[in-house]
Formats: sequence, C-alpha cells, structure tokens
Amino acid sequence: MPALTEVLPRFDLADPAFLADPYPVLAELQAAAPIFWYEPTRQWVVTRYALVHAALRDHRMGRSYSHRYTHEQLGRPEPDARWARFTASERWSLLNLEPPDHSRIRSLVARVFTPTSVATLRPSIEETAARTLAPLVERGGFDLVREYAQPFSVEVISAVLGVPREDSGQLLDWSHAIVKMYELTATGPQRAAADAAAADFIAYVRRLIDRKRAAPDGLLLSRLVAVHDGTERLTTDEIVCTAIVLLNAGHEATVNTLGNGMRAFMLHPVEWGRVTAGEVPARTAIEEMLRWDSPLQLFERWVLDDGVVIAGQELRVGDEIAMLFGAANRDPDRFARPAVFDAGRGDGGHVAFGGGIHFCIGAPLARLELEIAVAELARAAPRLQLAARPSYHPAFVIRGLTRLDLTVGAR
Repeated sequence: MPALTEVLPRFDLADPAFLADPYPVLAELQAAAPIFWYEPTRQWVVTRYALVHAALRDHRMGRSYSHRYTHEQLGRPEPDARWARFTASERWSLLNLEPPDHSRIRSLVARVFTPTSVATLRPSIEETAARTLAPLVERGGFDLVREYAQPFSVEVISAVLGVPREDSGQLLDWSHAIVKMYELTATGPQRAAADAAAADFIAYVRRLIDRKRAAPDGLLLSRLVAVHDGTERLTTDEIVCTAIVLLNAGHEATVNTLGNGMRAFMLHPVEWGRVTAGEVPARTAIEEMLRWDSPLQLFERWVLDDGVVIAGQELRVGDEIAMLFGAANRDPDRFARPAVFDAGRGDGGHVAFGGGIHFCIGAPLARLELEIAVAELARAAPRLQLAARPSYHPAFVIRGLTRLDLTVGAR
C-alpha cells in the first residue's frame, strides 16, 4: 500500500498526464487514505465509496452555508465582486440550495422528471437521435461529441423546457463557458468568460420568461412561470436560475457520458460487440459508462454542524469536503474488478448522479437519453472504430472529451 505522502504529489489537477487518466492515482489515493487534507484547495478529500455515499446523505452538511452562517463567521472571504453576474446565475440553483428553498423549487421541477412522465418523451427523443445520426453515418465518419452528442442532448433538454431549437447553438456556447467556473484550477480569463456568459444567459432567460408569460405552451419553463404568476411561490430570479441549471446540467452530463463512454467502448471492442449483438441492452450498458469514466469527478459539501466524523477524522463547522466520485465509482470494496469495463455489469449503484437531496433531478431523463443515443449508434453504426486518438478537456471536476472522431465501417 503506497504512503499518502508518496501519492499526493501526483494528485496534480493541472498535470496533463493526470487529467488524461486520473484513475491510477485515484486508486492509489484510495488505498492510502479514506480521507486526507489537500492544502492547494484547503479541503478534506474523501476517496471511498461508502464514505462518499454516506456524506451525500448527511444532513449535518450542505452544498452551501450562507443560509445559516455569514462568510465572516466561517472565516471565508466575501464572493468576488468581479464575478457578480455568475454568482447571480447560481443564487437560486438547485445544486446549491438547501431546504426549505431547495424543497420548494425541486418539488415543482420534479413533477416533470418522474420516470413515468419522462417515458412519454421516448418517441420524440428516438426521432431526434435518428435524425441527428443519419447524415453522419451516411458520411462515413464523424465527431461524436460535437456532431452527435451535443446537438442531440441540447435539443432534447431545450424541447423539455420549451426553448426554441434555433437558439441551441448559443446555449451551448454559454454553457461551455459557465462550467469552467466549477474547476478548482479556473484561470482569470476563464472566470471572466463565465461571468460574461452568465450575464447573457440571464438576459436571454428573462426574455424567454416574458414570451412564456404572453404565450404559455405547457412546457417546463411555462409551468414555472405560471406558478410564479399564480401563487408567487417562485420569483423571476428563481425561475431564471432554475432554467439555467437545468439547461446546463441537462446536456453537459449527457454529452460527457456519451463521449467518455463511447471512447471506452472503442477501447474495448468486445464489449461494444456485446451491445451491437443484443447480448447487452443499451439500458444496461449506460450504467457502466457512467461508472467507469464519470462525467463528474468531484462534488463538494460544507460542514454545518458539530459532530461530523469521517473515517475517524473529526471535522469542524466551516470545513469543506471534496468527494472524489471517480475514485468512489472504482472502489474495490463496492465494485468487483472496478478497473474492468464490463458493459453487462448493470450496477446502477454508482454515484455519478450524486445522492441525497441533491441527487440529480434529471437522472431519469439522462438515462433515457443515453439509452436511446447508444441504441441508435448500435443500430445504425455497429462497426464504429476510432479514427483518431481522443483527448480530454484540460479539466478535472467535469470530465469530458474535446472530440471523439469515429469511422462508421461497413454494415
């Protein structure tokens, strides 16, 4: 078992080699310590599945602390005024809220994302996948990330919310800029770009709200507007933040899972053959795609109450933990042969969608999208192969490919 002091220098969030394949280092960290202090980000890092699973559900911790403490009380700096517009776009985000505000907003949105309601979307999602993929297969080769996963996923989430299809390209640009802010190593220019994108996104959603108010269409954003107008349970700012987080999260995770997962299949052609032959249903295969190369590698929570102890380490109010989802999803104490990509594993117990009250509200829709996207690839292009070596974005928290060039091959 390696010593933590030996492994920590290789846990370098700016190292291209680590970012290209973090899993060997994550495995060593997991073997060395269930929890450790990481000075560069001043966080307690949690590595093991059981501890991550428990921490996600521990009500003594939260995604934010501002509902109970001031920044001064916890010895934390005030939010950087330079990024005020990004902060505004996050103020009422479901990802950051705690009860009662979280419960109030989530209860409204959850009605649209139940498995039953999502199932009614299957025919339209299947049509979108087939329509998007057909010309790419006809061409004989394509970039799965930019030409299939991105347009497919943003069209689906836009249709659910009631966003015009012609605006999808702009939404992608804003989203790509905004998510850079979640990285622990975000640069000044990246933060400035995220703040500018957030301002444009806020203005866009406000205009869209005005249109929905004038001409309701029964889709999600229109429903949220109706609730706001009818009972004043939601303010315009709350609707704006909810729409932004659903649009961003609603396609980023799907795109990255498809890219990361199809890369895994291309590196394991026997497993892809199991899917194309019908041995392993796409619905089963996507769980391994989510587990083996998770689109979200790290998720943070704040300690809000005394008495929190993780693996013998006492934590204080105001401490922040960083849970390594990528390590947890390859914990040998939870998953047999965790480094093996097994399309038929079918274990949905991974933490790729988080857990507790912040379990991904769009998980039923994401699973349906992924199932349909993979099934359509298996049907229309069963002999897919890599056309070039894929590369990942230089980021750790949100893990995804810059592109995935594939050749279709003969039917």
